[in-house]
Amino acid sequence: YVAKLPATPSESIATCLAEVKPTAINATDYLHRQLVTISGWAGYAQYLAREDSLRGKENPLVSDLLAIRLAYDAALSSAFAKNEKAQTQWKAKTATPQNPRLIDALVRWQLAYEHGYQHQLATSLVNNPPAAANQRAAVQAIFCIDVRSEIFRRNLELAAPDIQTIGFAGFFAFPVAHKSGTSTTAGSRCPVLLVPPIETCEPMPAGDSEKMETEIAERGAWKAFQNSAASCFSFVETLGIGFGAAFGKAKSSSGPKCDRVAPAFGAETDVQTRASLAEGALRNMSLTKNFARLVLVCGHGSQSANNPYASSLDCGACGGHAGDVNARLAADTLNDPAAREVLATCGITLPKDTVFIAGLHNTMTDEVVLYDLDKLPNSHAADVTKLREALAQSARRVNRERSTALGLENTPSQELSGVLKNRSQDIAEVRPEWGLANNAALIAAPRKRTQGLNLQGRSFLHDYDAAADEGNQVLTLILSAPVVVASWINLQYYASRVNPTLYGSGNKVLHNVIGGLGVAEGNGGDLKVGLPLQSIHNGESFVHEPRRLSVYIESPTDKIDAVLTAQPQVRNLFDHGWIHLFALNGETCLSYQSGQWVPFTARES
Repeated sequence: YVAKLPATPSESIATCLAEVKPTAINATDYLHRQLVTISGWAGYAQYLAREDSLRGKENPLVSDLLAIRLAYDAALSSAFAKNEKAQTQWKAKTATPQNPRLIDALVRWQLAYEHGYQHQLATSLVNNPPAAANQRAAVQAIFCIDVRSEIFRRNLELAAPDIQTIGFAGFFAFPVAHKSGTSTTAGSRCPVLLVPPIETCEPMPAGDSEKMETEIAERGAWKAFQNSAASCFSFVETLGIGFGAAFGKAKSSSGPKCDRVAPAFGAETDVQTRASLAEGALRNMSLTKNFARLVLVCGHGSQSANNPYASSLDCGACGGHAGDVNARLAADTLNDPAAREVLATCGITLPKDTVFIAGLHNTMTDEVVLYDLDKLPNSHAADVTKLREALAQSARRVNRERSTALGLENTPSQELSGVLKNRSQDIAEVRPEWGLANNAALIAAPRKRTQGLNLQGRSFLHDYDAAADEGNQVLTLILSAPVVVASWINLQYYASRVNPTLYGSGNKVLHNVIGGLGVAEGNGGDLKVGLPLQSIHNGESFVHEPRRLSVYIESPTDKIDAVLTAQPQVRNLFDHGWIHLFALNGETCLSYQSGQWVPFTARES
């Protein structure tokens, strides 16, 4: 039967539909349900199609997969074509009817559950007295909006009150496709919403080109064998007793070392382009004046071994990579005299004594590595020393704060750092860190709105000054990029928590990596979607509370309305209840309800 099907997907799908003749269901819905039965592979096919569409290409892979999937049902229907009982049962099969009263009760319960947190956070925000206006900050430290950065920023400000912290998407508005020294392909270091327009690389050290090329070839062969469809299930058996040593050498680690060669732009990227990136970064983080003597651009990345989910612990704004490349490119550009001259013509004048420095926050150990210190002028040596002391003190504070959730509350403080480092290198550790578990809110406001509040590592923090945002350009960017990406992260955790069987990826211990595309649980079946149970459960109880993202923006509501009108896809996220929206204005908080702004008060139960 299959051999006689038409060769093209569209014709084959039409033939199969004519065979099965689905009744009591819309044809589009029926085809969608067919794909959902193989949601992992269908999701991967759609991912490839989306990537191609962003680049102006067509990709028929989803239709191809649908034709293959539908052929199974059509062949089965054809085999029983003369069996009247089977055909009657086949046509009568419908979806299980839903109980509208139960659904309504569950929705109301979920809203009430979310409202408790929303009210608590809104009360804290509107009642938080603004911090006293400081003179020029000793240091400005720019961190990613990631919820783990909230913990570090709060403790850094406690360690050194003269440091001003700033929140911005961790690719720092430098969207690049970067090829590291031992990589055979370039990776997108930007949100998946974007196609990186610029290519960068990690130059080979002088005299090491032959050695580097050999290493690239060996690593490529090693990864090809690991990910081969023919070898993925027989990997250990093939290597035998030598597997242990080889596996130890192959440990994955996204915590880059400080002696790596600095990333570089390609020769085709001129100073005008680099300065334009720098201008966008500074304006979008509301940092165009009052620069400190030392400005830290600090990306983040995690560090774990034997972890197919390592990218979920790295920077979402960097496409699942660490943010060191973007931070170093940004700092290098902002220190470039030629780029500064261009910035001055755009209305942004950087003081002559302002120096930028790049860093990376390792969210596994909370250590911060500082890069390219040899390029700094001697005049700022004391500033860097003071910053390092504050970063180290903050790391110790954060280690202690995080210790309870990691089950290390009884570990002496002087031993915590070593324990965490060992944890990051343990190939048997299934819970290296909790990542973005328990994320619940995104706050776009000046830091003074949140400074001093313990937000418990549950909030994405993006600096935003509505008064300086002419034409709503920054607000448009925030709502259409960081809010969207944060909603994806939130819904991934939410779905994996409310229905781990359907939307999670099962038990990490049983996973096998399939061709570098995803994982299967055991030796077969569909590609798994969502997060593994170990990302949201500590072995005894769940650690993630399933609340949809609540977005708080300090802005007049008419500015928010203008952006939502111009961005209907973003507006749909709020109108359809995927995430919640609130406006902060002085000591008031308004809630967005299907196009209307109402005072935020407790809903009736």
